Amino acid sequence: MSFNRFVDIEFWERTFGTSLFSFKFWMNILDIMIIWFLVYQLLKAIMGTKEIRLIKGVMIFFIARLVSGFAQLTTVTYLMDQIITYWAIVVIIIFQPELRRFLEMLGRTTTIYSLNADPKDKIIQDYEKAINYMAKRKIGALIAIEQKDSLQEYIETGILLDAKLTSELLINIFIPNTPLHDGAVIIKNNKIAAASTYLPLSETTSISKDYGTRHRAAIGLSEVTDAITIIVSEETGNISITKDNKFLAKLTLEQMLKILSEALLKDENEESNQGFFSTFFDKKQKKRRKRNEK
Repeated sequence: MSFNRFVDIEFWERTFGTSLFSFKFWMNILDIMIIWFLVYQLLKAIMGTKEIRLIKGVMIFFIARLVSGFAQLTTVTYLMDQIITYWAIVVIIIFQPELRRFLEMLGRTTTIYSLNADPKDKIIQDYEKAINYMAKRKIGALIAIEQKDSLQEYIETGILLDAKLTSELLINIFIPNTPLHDGAVIIKNNKIAAASTYLPLSETTSISKDYGTRHRAAIGLSEVTDAITIIVSEETGNISITKDNKFLAKLTLEQMLKILSEALLKDENEESNQGFFSTFFDKKQKKRRKRNEK
């Protein structure tokens, strides 16, 4: 196709069979976008799960139908046509659990929320309850919260959970002598992505010898990412935070919650107010500053 034909409006109108500025044309575009969105959400829901094997099985069935028709296998073709005739009922029966989960996922992606429920407040309360419980009982903990920089390489070093963030689960993970209590918990998109992960240890010599491996790992992560890390000392029960390559030690629970709330809400507001290019250049400037500091 030549460039002149590519920009020729009349050519495209003949191709689509309607004017590009007509109401019908834009309704067709909307129709395609809705189908694309539903297919995308369905694939997103089943990707990496056992349901993808069921989809492959359905595809193999339809391929077999085409082959049988081409090979003129009359009986096989007839039986397959009967199944395809009632395909909607068959799909509902076979994929009933998956369809239910898909519809629940669509419900979670809508922007209709209860006016009285703020997910951020619930998450802060879970952090407060868990940190307060562990600090009082001197249960060592290391919690890294992903911000703009990806922590995927560290997530892959631990045990993948992808679990809902709750105070009870955080506490149980760090209970001594349990399988997951060693290492760090990484929070991604307000979910516990992984536990028992390994973080990079800081090599700086300015860290006091009073601080152990947990603190050194938190500082090390802060040196290479913008993650927020919460540390509870196993020896003293003291609470510390690393944020923006700064180590804030011996905080009260109220101080920790204030820093955490301001950081999470600030990041959320910045993402909604900044455009693509400003976010892109901010990341570039941050990486440049880190290289200069090194």
